[in-house]
Amino acid sequence: MKRLQLTLLQIGVGIALLGIWHIVTNYPLLGDVKTARFFFSTPLDVTERIWKLFVSGSIWKHLWITLSETMLAFVIGSGAGIVIGFWFARQPLVAAVFDPYVKMANALPRVVLAPIFMLWFGLGIWSKVALGFTLVFFIVFFNVYQGVKEVSPVVLANARMLGMNERQLLRHVYWPSALSWMFSSLHTSVGFALVGAVVGEYLGSAAGLGYLIHEAEGTFDVTGVFAGMVILSAFVILIDYCVTLVEGRLLSWRPPAAGHS
Repeated sequence: MKRLQLTLLQIGVGIALLGIWHIVTNYPLLGDVKTARFFFSTPLDVTERIWKLFVSGSIWKHLWITLSETMLAFVIGSGAGIVIGFWFARQPLVAAVFDPYVKMANALPRVVLAPIFMLWFGLGIWSKVALGFTLVFFIVFFNVYQGVKEVSPVVLANARMLGMNERQLLRHVYWPSALSWMFSSLHTSVGFALVGAVVGEYLGSAAGLGYLIHEAEGTFDVTGVFAGMVILSAFVILIDYCVTLVEGRLLSWRPPAAGHS
């Protein structure tokens, strides 16, 4: 399928969802319209609220804080996941020793960790970064670890027969093998980095998109809640697009998948 056709289909799905939302909240098909608007607001009201937030300039401070927390969690968590994932994959003994501890740490509920991080780091950005880090790290770590372990034994044997040392193997064999797995995890971890930042702000903060949503919920301002959710969604799509651009540059050598044109 061509890119233009795919984009048109994606836009069509979005328009259809907005149409359903508009019909449900403006026509008495499923009950009282006022009740539907109380629980779901309307697309026009949400759009108007978003417009006011940007025109007044009040949103920029919150966006910047959430973006800072998200990017710090994403960069630090991804970097640590990549390095430690490579290390564990290349050191089977280390991986075997720490395997149960990694699994235990990954199994810990992140919401339980949030109050602990606030106690350790305060209500500033670093408690949110720490929470986002725990979400991002394990996604990237497991994917990079698996990507390195999935290197073809035939390719590895041929590379060693050609006289490659460990450094050359890392650059020309292990790294290309792990890249596809790594970027797959990065696309997922972008959203989780934002989730960590927003959940941290929701539980305790004086600014940020999570704070705005929490404040709107406290006053039963459904329009404000949906406006914050829409802004968050656009935020994730924008960051994910940036990751896609980087992926396209680093994986330009990879042949297109079957069925893509």
